[in-house]
Amino acid sequence: MSMAPENYALQLSYALCGTHRDALLEALVDLRLRSLADADLEHLSKDDRRLFDQFAYSYTRLQDDLGAKLMPAALRALGEEVSAMSVLDCPNRLEQLGWMPSADEWTVLRRIRNEFTHDYPETTAEWFSRLQLAIASARRALGILSGISQQIDRRFPELRP
Repeated sequence: MSMAPENYALQLSYALCGTHRDALLEALVDLRLRSLADADLEHLSKDDRRLFDQFAYSYTRLQDDLGAKLMPAALRALGEEVSAMSVLDCPNRLEQLGWMPSADEWTVLRRIRNEFTHDYPETTAEWFSRLQLAIASARRALGILSGISQQIDRRFPELRP
């Protein structure tokens, strides 16, 4: 039996976000174990820089693919027409359907992600503060993914990895 194209696209984007989730969880554990203070950011080791790169990459990829791939794929699999939807419409519709708690929260998380990846703080204290905010944002994005995953598993059990 072949799978509907919408369900196949959902399965692929679901698996992709799962890969980002796993890498992000590893980075968050390692960051917690490393327990850096703002003064430590002035003299980072090669391993610390790699850890920050892993966190930043996994964090941005999860948010990008969750918003650009998984959310629209879930809506298409549910029979929704997404071609005319804006980037903000998908989370709004998922909120209406009860698949995510707050589209407004998603917008805030995207803003935090953009500031973290595109703005360059002048002081290590400012950088550390943004890092802490990004870590909290990453955890919340993981929570949103978890909620969407539960909905996918409930509505589309055949897509479970």
